[in-house]
Amino acid sequence: MVEFRIVLLSTRLAYTPEQINDAVYVDINSNKAVFDSLRNNLKVHYDGKRFSYKSKHDLKDKSQLLYLVRKFPEGIAVIDLKDAYPTVMEDLQALKAAGQIWLLSNFDSQEDIAYPNDPRVPIKVDDDLKLLFRGIELPRDMIDIERDLQKNGMKPATNTAQRRARSEVQGMSSKPKPKKKKHEITKRTKLTNAHLPELFRNLTDNKS
Repeated sequence: MVEFRIVLLSTRLAYTPEQINDAVYVDINSNKAVFDSLRNNLKVHYDGKRFSYKSKHDLKDKSQLLYLVRKFPEGIAVIDLKDAYPTVMEDLQALKAAGQIWLLSNFDSQEDIAYPNDPRVPIKVDDDLKLLFRGIELPRDMIDIERDLQKNGMKPATNTAQRRARSEVQGMSSKPKPKKKKHEITKRTKLTNAHLPELFRNLTDNKS
């Protein structure tokens, strides 16, 4: 019944067993195992007559989404919001652009977390914490930064050591082409040029 779950997710409509049969050609009324499997599915809601998609959070629009995020000051996983309604991801980005929420990545799971940015909730940072933060000296070389990220279990998005090694190899392989030698004026050239007037004189005499 994977196909029907996709139908429920995309349409967000409620279907009777007869409508399910018309949509995916499965008669669940005559197949108790399939009927029970669909009814007990965590992502399917059954009201006694119709089946519909069941998201983790029952949301309908952006205002309800913002209200829910504000109930989780410690953050709520975006993956738990993705299937709330079709345009939920666009609304999350709109709320972020409006400065009403924060979307930050979790270092452990690499998943985005939505945090409320409610101006009514004052956030005070101790002076000791500020001094500690400002006193941290960051590495100046990207290789050192990437090494520190790996020590803390994070995967850097770049590989500076590999990129530098590749550029050095390319620099060694592409040697500059030798420049062509300029023709120097030698004694022989001067000697040949000294006879040129006589050659031109002969040509003139032949024409006349």
